[in-house]
Amino acid sequence: MAKYIAQIIVLGTQIVGRAFARALKQEYAASQEAAKRAGGGMEGQNRVTANLKMGMTLEEAQQILNVSKLDRELVQKNYDHLFQVNDKSKGGSFYLQSKVFRAKERIDQEYKANKPPEEEQIKAEQK
Repeated sequence: MAKYIAQIIVLGTQIVGRAFARALKQEYAASQEAAKRAGGGMEGQNRVTANLKMGMTLEEAQQILNVSKLDRELVQKNYDHLFQVNDKSKGGSFYLQSKVFRAKERIDQEYKANKPPEEEQIKAEQK
C-alpha cells in the first residue's frame, strides 16, 4: 500500500512540476511579445515595467479616460469630470473612481517617461 501512495505522490509532483514549467515558459513568451508590441528595446521594456507596476496598460488607461491621444488638457478635463461623477458621496462608484484615478496615474507615468531632457533641465533651473 505504501508503494502505491509513494508512486501517486511522485507522479503528482511530476505533473505539477511540468505544469509549472509550462506556465513559466508561457509567461516568458507573453512578456517578450508584450515588449515587442510596446516598442521593443529599452523603451518597450520600460513600458512593460510601467504596465506591471500600475496594473494597466496605456491603452486601457486611454479607454477609461476616453482619450485617443495623450493631450494633457483633455486627459485632465476627462479625469476631473469622471472623478467627480463617480464620487461615492454623490452616489457614484468607488471602484470606478479608483479605476479613473489609476488610469490618470498610468498616463502621468507615460508623460514622465517621455519627457524630453530639455523640459527637465528648464524645471531644474526654475527651482
